[in-house]
Amino acid sequence: MPSYAIDGLTPVVDPSAYVHPTAVLIGDVVIGPQCYVGPCASLRGDFGRIEMGRGANLQDTCVVHGFPGAVTRIGDNGHVGHGAVLHGCVVGRDALVGMNAVVMDEAEVGERAFVAASSFVPAGMKIDAATLVAGVPAKVRRALSEVELAWKEEGTRTYQALSERCLRSMREVEPLTAEEAGRPRLPDDGVRTLIATRRERDGA
Repeated sequence: MPSYAIDGLTPVVDPSAYVHPTAVLIGDVVIGPQCYVGPCASLRGDFGRIEMGRGANLQDTCVVHGFPGAVTRIGDNGHVGHGAVLHGCVVGRDALVGMNAVVMDEAEVGERAFVAASSFVPAGMKIDAATLVAGVPAKVRRALSEVELAWKEEGTRTYQALSERCLRSMREVEPLTAEEAGRPRLPDDGVRTLIATRRERDGA
């Protein structure tokens, strides 16, 4: 992965974490055990510090940055969807930030809270635990159900398993020019459970 020291601070990645080779780490970045950082994510610890707690995931094309002196933190088992932007904020333990959401400086996403996809969480907003916020700007919609919280936990476990799979088997290769006979399918361990939980959540 492209990894850069600045002012004597070098990024730290726990050996049990997986960081995709196209992700960029700069400066005061600390990635904890069992984390997953997806392709083309950018973690710029050139002003403030960036921390990812145990089992957190940061998916494709996410951007994490902050002001000088600030700590941008994703707590243990935090789950940050594709394309999200975090700036000088705190994402609590077991919280979820949806795809393309933006969370601004000094905002706090409470434990087990959800920020809906494409929402904008303004600077300084404090989101209570186990609460759903959505919109531009984000507003509190309701408390989360146990089914929704279980769905999130299952999704996070799936990303923790993906980190293990990537460490074990992902390699850069040249693509084939044609599909081989008897091509195997990817494992679906846990995914069926995740889909079933989502259907239960949505009442399908």
